[in-house]
Amino acid sequence: MPNTHFSRDITSPSPVVWVTGSGAQRVGRAVAEHFAREKYRIALHALRSTDEAVKVADAWNERGTACMVTRGDVSDMEAMQQSVDAILARFGQLDVVVHCAAIWDWKSLEATTPEDVRRQFEVNTLGSYAVARAAGLQMVRQSTGGSIVLLGDWAVVRPYCDFSAYFVGKGAIETMVRSMAVELATRNPCVRVNGILPGPVMLDPSIDPEQAERIREACLLKRHGRPEHVASAAFFLSTHEFITGTCLPVDGGRTIWSGYETDRAAHPTYPANRDATPR
Repeated sequence: MPNTHFSRDITSPSPVVWVTGSGAQRVGRAVAEHFAREKYRIALHALRSTDEAVKVADAWNERGTACMVTRGDVSDMEAMQQSVDAILARFGQLDVVVHCAAIWDWKSLEATTPEDVRRQFEVNTLGSYAVARAAGLQMVRQSTGGSIVLLGDWAVVRPYCDFSAYFVGKGAIETMVRSMAVELATRNPCVRVNGILPGPVMLDPSIDPEQAERIREACLLKRHGRPEHVASAAFFLSTHEFITGTCLPVDGGRTIWSGYETDRAAHPTYPANRDATPR
């Protein structure tokens, strides 16, 4: 299978963004759509959703948005380098990377195997490293540099049960953001690396309306997150020339607030009927 797909070449001075995990209609696709609206040339990426990604690329090319598709396992460093090379062959540059490809599996601690931990590490940790390294070393060679945005998870600071292997993999992202920011900017000060720590922005289809309402109530801002919230944050970080090495929670306040029940445990004088009414 060829590494890339595109229906026609479009010469354009507009910047280029590579969004991993953008084949299926999930967070990565929303990120790609946001950058497309900002007139970027788009490199989609998929591992299993390649047919869907190709259809999207064809449709976008037809409407005038230059788009291509890269394929490959993000944990395969050679494949990610080949993807970067293909983007350069098509567009001649790579300005932004938003790395959304990830897996999110749950299993009890008792049932978790070494293979479960290894798989989460290979996709979520090594995959982030392979993408950032391949893209970052190319950006170092560009006079204009570039920007990399990695996705972590807000809940590494307050983990859920039954996700022990997942949190081991995602917990490394904040350190990786800082390390890559230093590594790349010391080679070219025009290269920046940042991260996003999303809260729930796309509820699992198995969640019923009652569960969804509890999730909304647990949010300080009393609303559900959406993929577009991640997309707009990624665009902000990728275009801000004086932010690097930081991770931005996009979680509706979950990191700083755990609800009135927790407040009452710390402050027993709080009235039992304390609610979200402004005081």
